[in-house]
Amino acid sequence: MSLQKLAMSFIVVLTTLLVACQNNKVEEIKHPFATAETDKIVDALMDEMTLEEKLVQIEGIRPTKVMEDGKFSIEKAREVIPDGIGHFCQFSSSLTMSPNELRDFVREVQNYLLTETRTQIPAIFHEEAITGFATLGATTFPQQIGMGCTWNPELIEKNANTTRLNMRAAGATFALSPMLDISRTAHWERIEESYGEDAYLTSRLGVAFVNGLQGDDLKTGVAATTKHFAGYGTQNNNPKELYEEYIMPHEAAIKVAGSKSVMPSYGKYKGEAVSISKEMLGTMLRDELKFDGVVVSDYGAVRLVYRGHKQAESLMDAAVKSIEAGIDIELSNPDAFPFLVEAVEKGIISMDVINAAVKRSLTMKARLGLLDENPQIGFDGDLDFDPPANRKLAYESACQSIVLLKNNGILPLKKGIDNIALVGPNAATVQGLLGDYTYQSMTSFWWSKPFDPNNPKLVSLKEGLENSLGAKVKIAHERGCDWSAELESKVMTDGLGDDRLSRVKMLAIKGLPQPDLKNAINIANQSDVIVAAMGENIYLCGEGRQRKGISLAGDQELFVEKMIATGKPVVLVIFGGRQQLVNKFEGKCAAILQAWFPGEEGGNAVADILTGKVNPSAKLCVTYPSTGKKQEINYKNGYASDNQPQYPFGYGLSYTSYAYAGITAPTQVGINDARFSITCSVKNTGKIDGTEIVQLYVSPKEANSTMKPIQLKGFQRVELKAGEQKQITFNVSPEQLVQYKNGTWEVEAGNYEFKIGSSCTDIHLSADILIKGTNKVLPNGRSVFFSTNQCCSN
Repeated sequence: MSLQKLAMSFIVVLTTLLVACQNNKVEEIKHPFATAETDKIVDALMDEMTLEEKLVQIEGIRPTKVMEDGKFSIEKAREVIPDGIGHFCQFSSSLTMSPNELRDFVREVQNYLLTETRTQIPAIFHEEAITGFATLGATTFPQQIGMGCTWNPELIEKNANTTRLNMRAAGATFALSPMLDISRTAHWERIEESYGEDAYLTSRLGVAFVNGLQGDDLKTGVAATTKHFAGYGTQNNNPKELYEEYIMPHEAAIKVAGSKSVMPSYGKYKGEAVSISKEMLGTMLRDELKFDGVVVSDYGAVRLVYRGHKQAESLMDAAVKSIEAGIDIELSNPDAFPFLVEAVEKGIISMDVINAAVKRSLTMKARLGLLDENPQIGFDGDLDFDPPANRKLAYESACQSIVLLKNNGILPLKKGIDNIALVGPNAATVQGLLGDYTYQSMTSFWWSKPFDPNNPKLVSLKEGLENSLGAKVKIAHERGCDWSAELESKVMTDGLGDDRLSRVKMLAIKGLPQPDLKNAINIANQSDVIVAAMGENIYLCGEGRQRKGISLAGDQELFVEKMIATGKPVVLVIFGGRQQLVNKFEGKCAAILQAWFPGEEGGNAVADILTGKVNPSAKLCVTYPSTGKKQEINYKNGYASDNQPQYPFGYGLSYTSYAYAGITAPTQVGINDARFSITCSVKNTGKIDGTEIVQLYVSPKEANSTMKPIQLKGFQRVELKAGEQKQITFNVSPEQLVQYKNGTWEVEAGNYEFKIGSSCTDIHLSADILIKGTNKVLPNGRSVFFSTNQCCSN
């Protein structure tokens, strides 16, 4: 090789390296947790604090610990929290207080802390928030799995913003939400809290939730906590799957939305409890994701290291291992962290470790405005946690979350239907509207207290149909069967370390009339159509509740078969927190709606879809299984010939039809290009207005590729009037194709097929694109998570 050619080769290599360095420069944290201002405030406080005063700032207690006869007791406070406290845990869901009473209670507690403790540091009052503020009278939105089926980040952000306002009005500043676990089996009792099985969709919706909850400034926002880090409810020991899938939603929430609180799971990683895993909480979370916020334990998780996992010799050992691994705050009771005093005295733990945790706890309080000279505690005036605007959002959310799985033309219900037989355990009751971690579910299941179905008003399906149809159609109602025999669910009193489970009473289903099968068959025979409202209630799905299978519980399957045997068309409406098998009678039903736990306006939403006032638009955020096999289903792997789904990921029907056409895309792009565009047209070819969810997938075409066979890389909700056509554009980054391989993040050059469709198996358009260049390593991990979208009328 000549010197000239050698020099030119050197210049090319040098230029390539410079470009790579520019593209992969060390990423600064976009939303720094600590600032010069917070450091100054926190450091000044800590300089004057004793060890005991520091430790209480990294502990939490229940509000009942400072109450007597249902009210705040200053004597109890002086006894229990003389040095203050870090958090009050699930403070509203464990109480039965009106909005004004709740705010006044918080103010009383904070006044004590500000005036009678030496440090004068307010507490953080935290609560659950995945379906709205979990407190008496607050708006109850659909459960998160239903919201996953909306594929609507904007709506989720709006809902979370109402939650922010309600929580701030009561004086709450911190939420143990959202749950961002990827859930791939309907057998997991907590699947209902997730946004489904896909990392991209979960990440996009999780970012929207965090943005809505935290707002533009944490001093007026509510701190979000992403949980459960990482890979809870699944086997998480495959590094590629763990990094690419299970960590992604947390990473997006941290890097894109600025989430500053993380809750580790109760589970294990490589055989070690996550609560004491330095690899997961230190290397992965702190070092690789650059997380600089606070890590809070799940309730009882530190104690569980000793008493459940048996990976500590004592509670003191559990405390030391947990805080050294990276847990900053012990919730919901100071079982182990008080032993850190002894650990310091014995030289078992460094004060530097404790100080780091305390500083993060106090920095969070400073960020929330609690360390301001005159912190705002709640809003003045009469509080309303369920105003008309909130109910409207709850209704819109329910309408967009309900998936039409089958329809032979019976829906929407036509003129000429004069008699409806409304049957099933969820026909006229409200227990099928409520997901776990709603206020109603928590007060009933965890605290064994009845809830008021009129505060907020919960609209049953029967009420919804009456509202929608008026007196012109006769609705004959009969339960016909119960949810299940002895509830068909096992309350798991071991493993979670929560003694409340041993006191669970099924109060929420007491006092209902006995079902009459004979009467149900009688009214069914006299009807024009049967609406069978089946499925689960708050005791058949949720944390601590494990069912025997995923079929309709108890005698519900047999009951549906008896309804079908009448010869009348059966519209099956399934409520619950998971996919439930319909394979035995799917072909015999006229229509099937998956309603999930649709929240306070669920009855109105289901009724308006049945009657055609609303055109369903939801798409499944999970694969709907066709068998009860206890195995995970991940559409990304493709569906095996011997395990075809009942309905695939991304599937959902409408009352209108859509046509896709005219895909345009570049044939090749550079691996270092910022973005490239893929465009198509979508037309509403039916006679009524509707909304289509356009989905973008990618598949590798190289034979040796280690990428999953198909992956979601973009989506867009497109509202189309009858006959209207719009052009949809996805702006995609090559970095969205990144894979985790052998400890590095790498974008592979090569051929890829980009697909546009209405589900992962219903692909309408595709284009092959060559990603040119040398494989690109991202030394600082992911920084581009989502495609950007454009939509315009043709």
